[in-house]
Amino acid sequence: MSKRRVWAAVAVVTAGVSGVAVFQAFPGGSGGSGSGQDKPVTGPVQAHVRSAALQVDGDRGEIPKRETQPFSLVGLSWTKPTADLPGSVEVRARSSSSGEWGAWKSLEVGGRGAAAEESRRGATEPAWVGSSDGVQVRVDGRGSALPAGLRLEMVDPGKGTAAVSPEPVAFAVDAEPSDEATATPPDTVTTTPEEGESTSPPPADDSASPSPGETISSSTPAATTTPSASVSASPVATVPAAPTSTAPKPVITTRAQWGADESLNDEAPGYGTEIKVVFVHHTVDANTYTCAESAALVRAIRAYHIKSNGWKDIGYNFLVDKCGTIFEGRKGGVDQPVIGAHNPGFNTNSAGIAVLGEYSSIDASAAAKSSVAQIAAWKLGQYRHDPAGKVDLTASMDNGKFKLGQTASFYRISGHRDGYFTECPGNKLYASVPEIRALAGGPVTGLALKPFTGAGLSGTTAYTKGSLTVNWTTTTASAFIRRFDVLVDGKVATTGGPAATSAPLTLTPGSHTLAVRVTHISGNTTVTAGTTVVAETTAPTFSTKPSLALRTGTVDTTAVPVTLNWKGADNSTLKEVRLTKPSAHTYGPTVTGAALTANSGTAGTWSMTAYDYAGNTASASLTATPTILQETSATRTGAWTTKTSSSYLGGKSYSSTAKNASLTWTFTGRSAAWVVSRAAGSGQADIYVDGVKATTVDMKSATTSYRAVQWTKTWSTSGAHTVKIVVTGTSGRPTVTTDGFVYLK
Repeated sequence: MSKRRVWAAVAVVTAGVSGVAVFQAFPGGSGGSGSGQDKPVTGPVQAHVRSAALQVDGDRGEIPKRETQPFSLVGLSWTKPTADLPGSVEVRARSSSSGEWGAWKSLEVGGRGAAAEESRRGATEPAWVGSSDGVQVRVDGRGSALPAGLRLEMVDPGKGTAAVSPEPVAFAVDAEPSDEATATPPDTVTTTPEEGESTSPPPADDSASPSPGETISSSTPAATTTPSASVSASPVATVPAAPTSTAPKPVITTRAQWGADESLNDEAPGYGTEIKVVFVHHTVDANTYTCAESAALVRAIRAYHIKSNGWKDIGYNFLVDKCGTIFEGRKGGVDQPVIGAHNPGFNTNSAGIAVLGEYSSIDASAAAKSSVAQIAAWKLGQYRHDPAGKVDLTASMDNGKFKLGQTASFYRISGHRDGYFTECPGNKLYASVPEIRALAGGPVTGLALKPFTGAGLSGTTAYTKGSLTVNWTTTTASAFIRRFDVLVDGKVATTGGPAATSAPLTLTPGSHTLAVRVTHISGNTTVTAGTTVVAETTAPTFSTKPSLALRTGTVDTTAVPVTLNWKGADNSTLKEVRLTKPSAHTYGPTVTGAALTANSGTAGTWSMTAYDYAGNTASASLTATPTILQETSATRTGAWTTKTSSSYLGGKSYSSTAKNASLTWTFTGRSAAWVVSRAAGSGQADIYVDGVKATTVDMKSATTSYRAVQWTKTWSTSGAHTVKIVVTGTSGRPTVTTDGFVYLK
């Protein structure tokens, strides 16, 4: 690693009064996260790392409450990267906006030799505390000596949010060009010390710890040119060819977009030969950050990794915030097998994806886990590795969990703790690694057919005229789907994209088996059960044409009770029959009649349509005119008495007790009905049709009723007929009261 310019600055001490806390200000550059508003990044954003030595006494170390220059992320480092830091480390910060001190926050110790391949210093995991201007630290070694050179690292990430809000891109398989341009060596960088900084030469080793009571202020000098966002400064020949992937490339916020200051480090990235495994991490920062702060958080972590750990760049290959935004990590090309510093012993030929936040007691968001799975699927897909599979790797060092040269078996997507002695990525996120693996490796879940559009379902068989739309749903997000195929008789008939939920289809006449197959980005497929679909264009029929007949019931001057009869049929399966005039009703396929009413004295059209499940139709209609004849229009014999009441048709009726008294109506029609009044004392009457006795009817009723149809007769065709009513003179109840006659023309 080349030397970086760091200027020592003398601490400014504010004298205190006895009994009053003494605050020491840490000098540094102007600007930073303590004031102003974040704006979209338009160029490199300078991050500042300021350090302060701890006061150490045996197994205890501390920094009392102090005012500081603005910072947002803190961590603790010490001289030897292989030295252990026993016990616990706690830090709390004072908010620069509210002036309130926050709760104590524990810093996670990475373990012996964290990322030892690159480390120049030992260091805890950093912690995001937000915009702060005061700090307090306490270290408890719990009886063990603390390592030498303990110092607090305070990172001001500078101002700026990600320059873009990426939108998803269209899916493309095996056609993923590298986003990284061919790199040329960067221009010479000139630097100027910030105001208030010493211009003396930097120390021989910028990882040396400060003397007790001294502070070091280190800031990134500004570059005279805009550096490349994510390309290697190595010769083109050393950069591997970027392979295409079987999985789609997700949207990634580049280093330029989140404001990486490439002048902070100028070492060339290292490359493996492929990506064999993806390790999931958490950054052990606060979960209270806003997604607008994510770019600053990434910059702060990078500055900490470089300045405090002594790494060549940020340790992770990718970082993901809780909103699912993906950030490019270590430079060298997102589509390259860049060697990171995230899992000692297994950094080569692996990719490290860190979720911003701390996930020991809470799980990462669904958006974050989805993005981790997308990145993992894409990177592993570049080398045709199954994200749900396993791989054996050999440890390149003794990392505290595996010995040098030891073979370890990993899932292709594993948690950091699977390869290293650490709690990372936290208990909750670690428990979700199988979920991430399933998202990335598939198969697609929840695939189900929905009812077809343009087809009817009868039992398990669908019917269509030929053209229909196939509909489906899944529970897997479209980001993990390559395509949908509609299969007809086992062959692909049409294809839909990853976000498709339907597809139009035309079938040839006959019976077919239809299914939908979905391909996960990993290549795993899922197929629905086959559904029988019959394509046919034969219309149904009325095997019995619709006809109308009078029926028993109550007659009003405007409404006559009738029965509509029909019978529908189909060569496959009849679905329903609909009456559309004079009223609207729908009947099932086995129904052949319905009790209705018709307007009297009006010629009415009765229209019906039969439907099969394919949507084929057949129509039929008839015209009928119900006509009411008053009793006064009949030819009378014998004695009849006129009765008046609003309950009678027209307000009056005829009544007779005389045996053989008669009423005769002559009409032309196809159905007839006799209307009477009924009571407990009502008698009987004989009915003659066209001169022949048809039946004897009894009008006796426990309850009194008016305008009741007592008898009906229907013929197949319309014709001239005579109906005669003869009083039988029933003993003890001879009365017959007639209220008119109805026929259908």
